[in-house]
Amino acid sequence: MVYLTRRERFSAAHRMHTPGWTDEQNYEYFGLCANPHWHGHNYELFVTVKYDNHVDPSFFVNIKHLSSVIKTCVIDKIDHKNLNLEVDFMKGKLTSTENLAIGIFNQLVEPVKKIGVILHGVKITQTENNIVEYFG
Repeated sequence: MVYLTRRERFSAAHRMHTPGWTDEQNYEYFGLCANPHWHGHNYELFVTVKYDNHVDPSFFVNIKHLSSVIKTCVIDKIDHKNLNLEVDFMKGKLTSTENLAIGIFNQLVEPVKKIGVILHGVKITQTENNIVEYFG
């Protein structure tokens, strides 16, 4: 099996909060991330695809095609957006990095198949200390 990872970057705002809680309860649980006026991150997104290398181990995916799929299906939808308000696949969900990774994975799984590879996983770096990986 051959694995290839493409890195992309995006910036987005969000607010961590549970709608049924008071602002005080949200702040107690989520800290500064519950700011009712939002906050943002400069994210790094790593998309890893895989391919059975016994077919042709020398070349298995056109990087430009992979980058285009990531840009069209994910980056164009989330870059410089409010994850809580403007991103269709995050509607009604807590905008944690965990849920974002799951949402991005789900956005990519079928389009990546169409370029002849299998989506292996998604990794998001939210801060230098907070990194999430999701493998479906």
